[in-house]
Amino acid sequence: MAADDQAPNAALLALQAVVRRSAIARRVQGDVEQSLLQSIVDATVTLFDAEASSIAIFERDPDRLEFRVAAGAQGAGAIGLSVAPSQGIVGYVFSTAQALALSDVMSDPRFDRATAERTGYVPRSIAAVPLVDDQVPVGVLQVLDKRTTATFTLRDMELLGVFAAQAAAAINATRVQRDTSRLLAEVLRGLAGSELDEAAVESLVSASALALDRDEDSPFWRLVDLVGRLSGMTDREVGLVSDILEVVARRAARPGLRP
Repeated sequence: MAADDQAPNAALLALQAVVRRSAIARRVQGDVEQSLLQSIVDATVTLFDAEASSIAIFERDPDRLEFRVAAGAQGAGAIGLSVAPSQGIVGYVFSTAQALALSDVMSDPRFDRATAERTGYVPRSIAAVPLVDDQVPVGVLQVLDKRTTATFTLRDMELLGVFAAQAAAAINATRVQRDTSRLLAEVLRGLAGSELDEAAVESLVSASALALDRDEDSPFWRLVDLVGRLSGMTDREVGLVSDILEVVARRAARPGLRP
């Protein structure tokens, strides 16, 4: 086969392999709509009677905090904005995994006024808490300017922590969508200028999938890859295996059932 024909075939094989793993991952973990994150900031801005509330999620390539959802009269300008993981108040809270409440942001050197101006609103006070999934920061929830008072109490921060836990769970559930994009990009980079057969493509996809797992104690993509390599399985069989894995995962998470 000519080299010009081999590369498109390899790319097609890679795409098929990635799509198969994505489908399996969605069955194992399920989908969570972005509306869940939106409902969290909506509830937060209402509870605190605040000018705005927003959630920034950590993304890679390049590393950044991207504001995905916002609520409140002054929140819309933040959506779509990206900042460095160590930039401003949101970057400080993310990089240190420490909650922070400021009643006068202008007096704090960590405050990034230039970024605030890009949103169209410069706040007076901020409360921000990290979103933590399995001890790993994945984003930040912040509230701007309570209308009733200029300060955030300890009780306020505790309530924000509850909302942050819900947001972190939602972000973890949408991990499949984000990781699939990273998986495809990594595989296509590995294919550049290569002439690979089906076995080599499967090996490349497997290696890229395994790299998505953050630690050995949470081998989500390893399980997905093992099922994905059973290429002869029907959709019904894949579904049955996924259901079995889900039951096993639930039992393993119950106290007293771990080895």
